[in-house]
This record gives sequence, structure tokens and C-alpha cells, in this order.
Amino acid sequence: MDSSNTANIEKHMNATNTIDVEKDITTGSPELSISESSPLPLTGFAKWNQKIESLAGLEARGISRVLPHERSPPSNMHYVQMASIWFSANLTANNLALGLLGPLVYELSFTDSALCAVFGAIIGSAATSYMGIWGAQSGNRTLIVARYFMGYWPSKICCLLNIVIMVGYGMIDCIISGQILSAVSGTGMSIAVGIVIVAIITWLVALFGIGIFHHYERWAWVPQAIALFILVGSAGPKFDTTAESIGNRETINADRLTFLSLCLSAPVAWGATSSDFYVYFPETTSKMKTFLMTLLGLVLSNSFVYLLGVGLGSGIATNQSWSDAYEVSSGALILAGYDGLGGFGKFLGVIIAIGLIANNIPGTYAAALNIQMCGRYAAMVPRWVLTTVVAVIYTVCALAGQDHLFEIFENFLALMGYWVCIFISIVLEEHLIFRRGANGLGFDWTAWNDKSRLPIGIAALIAFIVGWVGAVICMDQVYFVGPVAKQIGEYGADLGIWVGSSFAVVVYPGLRWLELKKFGR
Repeated sequence: MDSSNTANIEKHMNATNTIDVEKDITTGSPELSISESSPLPLTGFAKWNQKIESLAGLEARGISRVLPHERSPPSNMHYVQMASIWFSANLTANNLALGLLGPLVYELSFTDSALCAVFGAIIGSAATSYMGIWGAQSGNRTLIVARYFMGYWPSKICCLLNIVIMVGYGMIDCIISGQILSAVSGTGMSIAVGIVIVAIITWLVALFGIGIFHHYERWAWVPQAIALFILVGSAGPKFDTTAESIGNRETINADRLTFLSLCLSAPVAWGATSSDFYVYFPETTSKMKTFLMTLLGLVLSNSFVYLLGVGLGSGIATNQSWSDAYEVSSGALILAGYDGLGGFGKFLGVIIAIGLIANNIPGTYAAALNIQMCGRYAAMVPRWVLTTVVAVIYTVCALAGQDHLFEIFENFLALMGYWVCIFISIVLEEHLIFRRGANGLGFDWTAWNDKSRLPIGIAALIAFIVGWVGAVICMDQVYFVGPVAKQIGEYGADLGIWVGSSFAVVVYPGLRWLELKKFGR
């Protein structure tokens, strides 16, 4: 960014007293001498790309580090923005549908489901909040920061896995939105049409990047909160809080653990992206406040919507109209919660459906950046092009999987939660044992793209693989039940997250000590 553009941005920020994440960052930084960040040759496409990236408000920056002088000035509003991002992004119907699984799939009581949901939300949110502290400190995206913990090449495995997560969430969001919009319109709109509508709106916001994203997420929670609180008043009297969990003691405990792990997986899945949205905040941003405000936004939104989903699920057994709606889709069940409100209830259903865009935007934005991190040729593709590719992929997947939502939830979410928890366990140990303190390795954030100054990653890769072995032998999924998981309860229990993370925690420190002794980095 040239000095005159920077001065204009700062002048604008001082005049409006808003958050500077909306500034137009359209150039790279002096650190981008590495080939992975080489500019496109001046071909016909490059000229066309320059015209698109010159559009007002479009973020042209990809994975390059945001330098300190390119950041916004310090402001307490940054912390408010952190909470609002995550509150808006998770106060959505996909998490409500996840809450349904407690009473409907695992046959847990309202109380058991509620406790598992809330504690799962707290644990998963804490892990994601910890990963959020690195964005403002480094100016780097989350999985660029991962290079300091996992090594340059092993971190690319995390990029590939996170692309799968974000595309998967995009698919789930589109399906649920399509279901609700279809239920609102009756026979006038198919689920497929609703999927396409939500995907297009998401794509447009994510296309323009971080500025429009922050504007949208700052206020997206308001109509969602109003619609959901009305749903509490409308559907709450029909919640069945008296039914008990089904099964013997061992089976109920197994189902509790599995459902808690599933509710943990949803917020923890953001752990590989949470720093992406803080890179324009100043280096002086408090780590503790970043952690607490991120945690606040995640826990409040996830817990509230989980509980609402648990309530709706508990009422199906005693309410025939809800049972009939559930036979159609989870979206139809959500709309049935507004029974008695007539046209106003349908209007609220539309708000709930459109609200899923707030959950879909950050995933679409992050997935495009993750693709750029996979290699130098991928980094040369403009972010807006990759955003378009991601949106097309999850739209197609949503159209193909629209009749299998709960199967996707049960299997996809837990599977993705395994690797994120293993990854965060390695990050924690590297940070607290090897990099923290006067005698620690510390961080040179200018080395983000220099393989010779980053860890080799052998220790992290081995620990990651060992963690996966632990997860596999303890997973409980439709397609595979590990030998350890089979031993718990009548139907097994999903211990994958807990055992996989524990295996990684045990083996990593010794391996990392050997790696440092051998290679010195």
C-alpha cells in the first residue's frame, strides 16, 4: 500500500470512528519476495483481474501478512466486533438443527441434552478462542500461523482438511436454509431453489472480503435474535422437559459423551479460521481480551441455539404436528415452532433461513484463503476466483445431499472435530513448552513464508498421525466403529476427540525436543 492510500485510510477511520477492517488493502507487503506470493504475469486475465480488484470495497489481499502500519488504530470497539462476529455467525439454524440430535438420535432427556450441549459449546469455544489470539499478534491468517507450530509442509495438511470443513459447513447451511424456505412457501419453492438463493447471497458478501464481512456480521445477529426469542415464546410451552433418557446406565453415559463431543465439534471447527478475521487489528490488541470476547460470542450463541434445538426435539414425541413436520425436514420443524403466528410466523421463518448466511460467509472466505496456502500456484489465483469456486462446490454438494442432512451432521462434524482438536493440542504444547518465556523460541512473524526459518515439522506430523490413530480406534461412526468405542454402552461411544488429542499430547513434547536438538528449529 502506498503512503498516500494509507494516509487516506487513516483519515477516513479517524473521521468515522469505525473499525478499520473495512479498509481497501489492495497490495502486498515487502515480505513477499518468496515465490508463493509472486504476482500474476500481465496477461489478458491479469488485466481483467486488476479491474475487478479495483472495485470499491473489494479485498484483493490474499494470504500475505498484514504489516503493523497497515492495521487499524487501537480501539475498544475491536473487542466488541470480535464478540459480534461470532455471535452473529453462530446464532443460526444449523446449530439449532444440531441440538435436535440429543433427544431425537441419542434419545437423551431434555436435561441431559441441555447439559451436554452447553458444556460441549463451552469446551469447543474455548479452543477456538485460544486460536483467535494469533491474528492481531502476527498479522497472519490462522493456518499461516500454523506453520510456526506444525511446520511449513505439514501445515498444508491442515489447510486441506479445513477446506473440507468449510465446504461441508457451506453445504449444511445451504440445505437447512433451503428446507426452511421451501417449508415457508409450501409447494411454491423447492429446497433446491432455496439452496441456490442462499449460496448466491453468501458468495456476493464473501467475494468482497473482510470489509463487507465485518459490516454484515456486526448487525446480522439482531433480526436473528428477535426471530429466535419469538420462537422460544411460541414453541417453548410445547417442550417436553419431563421425558427421561432411554437405555441402561452405560448406554446413556455413552450417548451423553457422544452428543457432548458432537456439540463440541461445531464451535471447535472454527479453530482453524478464528485468527483470519483479526489480522487488521493492531499488534497491541490484548490476547486476554481477544480470548474472552471471542469466547463470549461463541458460547452465548451456540448455547442458546443448542438449547432451542433440544427443546424442539424433545417436543416431537408429544406433539403430532411437530412430528409430521419433522418427517418432512428439520427446516419444516423449525417453521412448525411458529404455529399459531400465521403469516408473521412464515416471515420469521424467512429471517431464520436468511440468517444462515452469517454462518456461511466466514467459512467461504476462509476456505478460499486455505486454498491459496496450499502452494505457490494456488497463491497466484485471485481470492475472488477461489471464493467463487468454493461457493460452487458446496452448492452442488448441497443439491446432491439435501435429503441426508442428519447423516451429514452425525458423521461429518465429529470426523472434522477429530483433526482440529489434535491440531490445537499440538499448538498448545508448542506454545507453552517451547516458545513461551525468556528462554523460549519466540516468534519471528516475518518468517511466515520462509521454509528455512520455520520448523521442519517432523515432530508435529508424527504426533498428528499418532493422534489420528487414537481417534480411529475410538471413533463411533456409521461407517466405522473402533474396537475401543465398541466396548462402551449398547451402541458404542465416540471417544475419538478425547483419545486422539491425548495421544498427540503425550508423544509431541519428546519428539519436538529431539527435532530441536537435531535441526535447531
